[in-house]
Amino acid sequence: MPRKGRGEHEPVVARLEVAGKRFEVLVNPDLAFEYKQGKQVSLEDMVISDAVYTDLRRGLRASPELLRKVFGTDDVVKIAAEIVRRGELQLTAEQRRRLIEAKKKQIISYIARNAIDPKTKLPIPPARIEAAMEQAGVGVDPFKSVEEQAQLIVKAISRIIPIKIAKALLRIVVPPEYSPRVAGALQKLGEVKHMDWRTDGSLVAELEIPAGLQQEVIDKLNKLTQGNVDVKIVSVV
Repeated sequence: MPRKGRGEHEPVVARLEVAGKRFEVLVNPDLAFEYKQGKQVSLEDMVISDAVYTDLRRGLRASPELLRKVFGTDDVVKIAAEIVRRGELQLTAEQRRRLIEAKKKQIISYIARNAIDPKTKLPIPPARIEAAMEQAGVGVDPFKSVEEQAQLIVKAISRIIPIKIAKALLRIVVPPEYSPRVAGALQKLGEVKHMDWRTDGSLVAELEIPAGLQQEVIDKLNKLTQGNVDVKIVSVV
C-alpha cells in the first residue's frame, strides 16, 4: 500500500506514458509541484508510493522487469522523479489557482507591451486590459503559452475595447557624444532596421519595437542621452 503522505494535503497522482505503457505514482502535491518547476526538494519526501503502478486505481503494479526495461532502473524514487518531471501532475485547487493567476499576469503584461488602441495609436493600460478580459469572460489556461493565448484574448476583448497587436517603427537621431552608447543599447530595445553613422559621428537609426513600448523606449533613450535625442514615430502597424 502507498505510504502515508507528508504534509497537510492529500497525495496526488503523477502519470507518464512511455512506449504505449502508463506509469503512475502517488506524490506529495506541494513538493512535486516545486520539483516540476525546477526547484530542489527531497525526493524521498516527495514520493509517497511504495511502488510504480500501471493502473493505480486498480492497484496494478509495474513489474521490476518492465521498469528496468523502460527506465533503466527499478528504484521507485528515481522513477517517480522522472514521472513527475516529464509527465502529467494532478494539481490541487490552490495550485491551479496560483498557476492561472500567474499566467494571467503574464498575458496581460504581454498584451500591454504589444498592443495599442488602433484609433489613438497609444498603449492600453494593463488595468483596462484586465477589466475587458473580465467583461468578456475570457478564461486562462495555465499550461498554454502566453503568445498563443494572447492572440485569442485580444480577439475576444476587441469587442469590448478597441485593441490590436502592432509594431512601431521609430526614427532615432543621436548626437556624436551619445551615439556609441545608444548604438550599443539599441539591440536590447528592439529590432534595428537601419543604422547610419554620419561623418560628424552622429547616429541615425530605425528601430522596430512592440507598439505598447513606445513611451518606455523613448524614456530609455532620453535617459541614455540626458534628453539629447530626437525620436519620431514613423509608423504603427
